[in-house]
Amino acid sequence: MKKILIIFIAFLSISCSEDFLDKQNPTQLGEGNFYQTEDQFEQAVLGIYGQLQNIIANQWYYKEMYTDNTTVHFNQGNRGFAPHQESIEYWQITPNTNQIYTLYRDSYNIIGNINLALAKLSESSLDPEVSNRFKGELTFFRAYHYFHLSQYFGDVVILTEPVKDPSASFELRRSPVSDVYDVIETDLNTAISNLPVEVEASQAGRLTKGAALTLQGLFRLTLKDYSNAKSSLNQVVTSGKYSLLPNYADVFDPNNKNHKESIFEVQFQGGNDLGESSGFIYNFYPLNTQGEVTGFPGISGGGWNIPTLDIINAYEDGDLRKEVSLSEGYTSVDEEFVPVPFIEKFRNDHSIVGRPNDNWPIFRYADVLLMIAEAINEQSGPNAEAYNYLNQIRERAGLSPIDANLSKEEFRLALLHERRIELAFENHRWFSLRRAYSDTELVEFLNDYGDQAKENPTTPRGQNAFGQGDYNFEAYEILFPIPERERLINPDIEQNPEY
Repeated sequence: MKKILIIFIAFLSISCSEDFLDKQNPTQLGEGNFYQTEDQFEQAVLGIYGQLQNIIANQWYYKEMYTDNTTVHFNQGNRGFAPHQESIEYWQITPNTNQIYTLYRDSYNIIGNINLALAKLSESSLDPEVSNRFKGELTFFRAYHYFHLSQYFGDVVILTEPVKDPSASFELRRSPVSDVYDVIETDLNTAISNLPVEVEASQAGRLTKGAALTLQGLFRLTLKDYSNAKSSLNQVVTSGKYSLLPNYADVFDPNNKNHKESIFEVQFQGGNDLGESSGFIYNFYPLNTQGEVTGFPGISGGGWNIPTLDIINAYEDGDLRKEVSLSEGYTSVDEEFVPVPFIEKFRNDHSIVGRPNDNWPIFRYADVLLMIAEAINEQSGPNAEAYNYLNQIRERAGLSPIDANLSKEEFRLALLHERRIELAFENHRWFSLRRAYSDTELVEFLNDYGDQAKENPTTPRGQNAFGQGDYNFEAYEILFPIPERERLINPDIEQNPEY
């Protein structure tokens, strides 16, 4: 899918008449004359799809590395990353952590573009069927980004119309998260009503009703609205459009994109220099491998999002997903085994260094089955249907079924484990933990993990001792801080407590 960049240019003239200044330069595309045709709206909507690539490229910070799933390949010779990237791993983030600002800024940039496109769409004379399709896609994306903002920051600024007067930005305030949820629910209902059940092969990768129902199910699970969550997710199952692939490895094969298990995935295109390749995997390779992992001589990785010893030890014997998902180390150029683990998912052959061809899965059918099992269990405890969905996932992984005599609490933990392994490194862990544990339980869980990580680090640290606050998680850190740069511009945007 091609990213579209739309540039609006303002002109300053010194010696021109007022009438001349009122005229639009016909050679320039601006807001006034761009949103006129179906092709132009198509470009704008595809631009929203394209912006999701940048969001996905950073989500592992907040959903994987902030948890017990991944860590950093500790760089003993370069401590410049400590205030920013490493602060996320060690729970030392502040309002000045750059990655938090990037998350906040990029999300609102996309929401601004969505609002502009929706406003122009409401004024257009496009064919209603075409207009409704665009509306469904745009409202899905706005719901998706507001869902993430609400989970990361809690109360956030709600924008559903274009900001036409820059001075109005200084009057913005955070709205209660309950109001944000109202926006999400409304947008999802609109998306579900307007998105197609399926798309033609030439449109593979575009949103469908199944994607909107899956997001709605996840959203309702988060709100503990279990009955309605199950209702949304059941519609995905009964649609007959999706199924588990027999082989887990095929889910991540770049030659098998947008398959039957895929409900929505971010599109990338590698093997060329068009700027659409998925280079995120290079961030996940270990440091100083000299090409032994990347496959290109002299090229090493960033050392980020390294699988922890904790998740490695969580795999059951015989689990077929382990070798697809991670390696526990690599063999160096000196023929020595280096026990630095790394992610195998998305590590596929590609012809040009830094230009892989992997898509990124947002929603897949396995996740839907596990979420239905979760909704059933949280309503009334596990039943035969919940066990069936959970055990379908385990059967594909080559594992024996879970015995049908667990308590509600035991099933919740078994399901949390299955989600961790099945969806490993796909950016689900943080939200799964948030749903499974109360705030108090989550703090205790993470600090227990932190104690173990300090006692037995995944990668060597040399003479670098842990800092006093490293791996010390407190309840206020469940929500991220509002970036200080935003509050410098508008001090009336309140900070989250204790930051």
